[in-house]
Amino acid sequence: MAVALALAERGRGRTAPNPNVGCLIVKDKRVVGRGWTQPGGRPHAEAMALAEAGDAARGATVYVTLEPCAHASPRGPACADLLVAAGPARLVAALTDPDKRTAGEGFARLRAAGIEVTEGVLAAEAQRSMAGFLTRQALGRPQVTLKLALSLDGMIARADGESQWITGAAARAHVHLERSRHEAILVGRGTWEKDQPRLDVRLAGLEERSPRRIVLSSSPQLSPGPGEVEVIADPRQVSALKGVDHLFVEGGARTASAFLAEGLVDRILLYRAPILIGAGKPALGDIGLASLADAHKRWRPIDSRALGIDRLEVYERA
Repeated sequence: MAVALALAERGRGRTAPNPNVGCLIVKDKRVVGRGWTQPGGRPHAEAMALAEAGDAARGATVYVTLEPCAHASPRGPACADLLVAAGPARLVAALTDPDKRTAGEGFARLRAAGIEVTEGVLAAEAQRSMAGFLTRQALGRPQVTLKLALSLDGMIARADGESQWITGAAARAHVHLERSRHEAILVGRGTWEKDQPRLDVRLAGLEERSPRRIVLSSSPQLSPGPGEVEVIADPRQVSALKGVDHLFVEGGARTASAFLAEGLVDRILLYRAPILIGAGKPALGDIGLASLADAHKRWRPIDSRALGIDRLEVYERA
């Protein structure tokens, strides 16, 4: 299942509105098929793995990160039906599909065909892997990741606005990797007009994964910038972004604070540089906190690592 989850990560940020699923088919202790949801959502992971396995899928064990779909689609057959036809002996899954068109029907169809089904293997890891799809299903909006790059004293820029560069090359490269895993990236109007950010992916081999660019602005009229952008007037409008299950919010402080105040941030990437700025521009403004007690138990740390001389801390909504 861990390998299936690693395969699923290859499609993250490219499969909306479908989930990024991974699938591995094993027979006689040998991998006979691998698959992951392809860009645009098709082929599904199971279809790709079954095509590679061919006749070897019969009697094999299939590992898949999400319940095989059971609903008909003009874009392709239901994966549950493909699996029944292929005849594996067993299917191991991480999560039940929350889509009401499947929601347990895929498992039921496999069991009715005599295929053994095991559920819930590495479920927590699969929830994190498919957080974009699951957030869209549960809340009707994309999963929102907020990126903050700041000094030890919590500043994102000097008082005069100078901010390039607070963090070093390794941290900035990691930001570009994260951009490649999101369908869209968003900044505020101030950041767009002052910094003229490209908001693309500048890592060799991943340039084509540059996300859609969105600006948060109360006015649809923006100063010209590098390339086309979409404009939304309110953070809550991210729910209406079609084909976006993962949204990367980069700045500035007013925009970050607005998303936090609306309760729309699911994940925080905090890149901390070993520098002190002093009288600078803080990372956040008012986020609507009524008391210090309300600040506790909202976030849990899930990762921490060195990136060159900088440090990355990752937090998820508790």
